[in-house]
Amino acid sequence: MDIIWYGQACFKLKTKEVAVLCDPYDFSIGIKPDKAWEADIVTISHNHYDHNNIQAVLGNPFVIDSPGEYEIKGISIFGFQAFHDNKKGLERGQNTIFVFDIEGIRVAHLGDLGHSLSEEILEQMNGIDILLVPVGGVYTLSLKEVLEIISDIEPKIIIPMHYKVPGLNLDIRSLDEFAKEVGLTGKEAIDKLSINKKTLPEEEEIIILKPRIK
Repeated sequence: MDIIWYGQACFKLKTKEVAVLCDPYDFSIGIKPDKAWEADIVTISHNHYDHNNIQAVLGNPFVIDSPGEYEIKGISIFGFQAFHDNKKGLERGQNTIFVFDIEGIRVAHLGDLGHSLSEEILEQMNGIDILLVPVGGVYTLSLKEVLEIISDIEPKIIIPMHYKVPGLNLDIRSLDEFAKEVGLTGKEAIDKLSINKKTLPEEEEIIILKPRIK
């Protein structure tokens, strides 16, 4: 599986047979993907313009925008209801956490999660291998909550997302605060993560992806 990041919370999870696109954004946020989005499946964590630009995805993808269990093209997808804030959605509404079972690897995309996770959700998310977690604060988790969730989930790989990149006009923080806290300063970003069950690391590792944007 290849994992590609297009900035903000938008990722492509791609195998030889199928491509999943998470949270495609409206280009008014100041960045665009380096080439047109194509996918078989699109997941939308919440209905905000920087996460729900389904119209920009070519073809006729299967769209999932609510909690539930799905089986599509050999991929199991689980959506768990959460919130975009720590007041049960009163400020910013609901948010769906998606967990993907792809080629024996469990990937969790937290969307714009705005609160710590309950024991119930943590139990349902057992065995996460790769965690895609927002670290830019402001509209999502605080740094303290990010670190708490990482500790609770214990993934093998952590990929930060939803932080300030060149061109992005949204008022969120850069990667710097998170990187300093976890000792990542100076770590080189990679273009994509190519991974399979056998090459998952034994110990926790943080991967920084270059955003595929223009």
